[in-house]
Amino acid sequence: MVRPARRALRWLVPAVVLLLVGAAAVAVALRGDPDADPASGAAHVRVDGNRLVDARSDRTFVPQGVNWSSFEYACAQGWGYSALDSMLGEDPYTAEATAIARWGANTVRLPLNQDCWLGTRGAPVSDEHEERTPQGYRAEVRRFVDALNRAGLVVVLDLHSRKRMTAPEFGNLAMPDPESLAFWTSVATAYRDVPTVMFDAFNEPYSRYDSADRLVFDLSWPCWRDGGCGAPVEDDRTATDGRVTYPVQGMARVVSTIRAAGADQPVLLGGLDYANDLGHWLEFAPDDDQLVASFHAYDFKACSDRSCWDAVLAPLADSVPVLTGELGAEEPLDGFVEDYLAWAGDHGIGSLFWVWAEHTGDPMSLLAEAPAVPTEWGRLAATLMGGTAGS
Repeated sequence: MVRPARRALRWLVPAVVLLLVGAAAVAVALRGDPDADPASGAAHVRVDGNRLVDARSDRTFVPQGVNWSSFEYACAQGWGYSALDSMLGEDPYTAEATAIARWGANTVRLPLNQDCWLGTRGAPVSDEHEERTPQGYRAEVRRFVDALNRAGLVVVLDLHSRKRMTAPEFGNLAMPDPESLAFWTSVATAYRDVPTVMFDAFNEPYSRYDSADRLVFDLSWPCWRDGGCGAPVEDDRTATDGRVTYPVQGMARVVSTIRAAGADQPVLLGGLDYANDLGHWLEFAPDDDQLVASFHAYDFKACSDRSCWDAVLAPLADSVPVLTGELGAEEPLDGFVEDYLAWAGDHGIGSLFWVWAEHTGDPMSLLAEAPAVPTEWGRLAATLMGGTAGS
């Protein structure tokens, strides 16, 4: 599917559309100072059968929250490591985390850029004011993760994007490439002792069409799991004829890479068609007892009504935890989101809203202006999470 592009931040930064993240679930966020009270603070999330639990209490943990956007593109475009760079105040990390928690969230998904983390393809991009390094990028991510955890928020670290080879821009490949394994070795090593973090192996696996709408890469479930097929080297914001490819690394290889680094936290795996197709997820999932099926719910995707949710998601949720990694809609106030959340709540499926960011002209932006001033969509999201939207 060809996805529409987002409009810019005030720096005219385009953000990828359809990386949408959904929200809302059943369950109450665990908050507080983890050092002060072992029963408070961000949950230590584990998979137990078909549910996520807080390992400290064995109580069911249903994620609800937001996607926090900008680490995936700011560093590739050259105006910062993330939007935190442009925020005023002594401690924007804590301020953002506190605002998100106030909205009723217990989980935040952080989309990351593979090249900015690794220092490949000339990323992160510096400018005349600041030299940016992969070490600096990693440090900024860690500072924000720590602030989110202190605010009682579980963090999902998501392999989301790459820098474009020929320009200071970003995009999303169809599947992990060989360098993705280096990314996950590094990330998993850095966070293997942090029980309040989960990993999202790859944002949105997809098939690819050329400019004439001809299928040039048909992602199959066997390749999704085992790799070995060749995906176009161009990202989803660049036209392709499918002739130049890279060797796809399957989800089994990504999971084994994370485990080899000593990290045993839950790993989210999105299905085909931009994580909207989970039809054969259970059949092809790698052999690991800490996997979560990640579903991206949008009203413009194929699996966008109760008949599909009943047929595909409900049986899957009987076997493994399902998390709506992204939840959004072209018109977020038209009822689709409330309908989905009501259904998901009945099935114990958590959701993360797309997107905590100020993207001018984007109806899925939860913020009208920073810091934490909500749009109408943002106010609805906060209400659905049981919190309060406001600065």
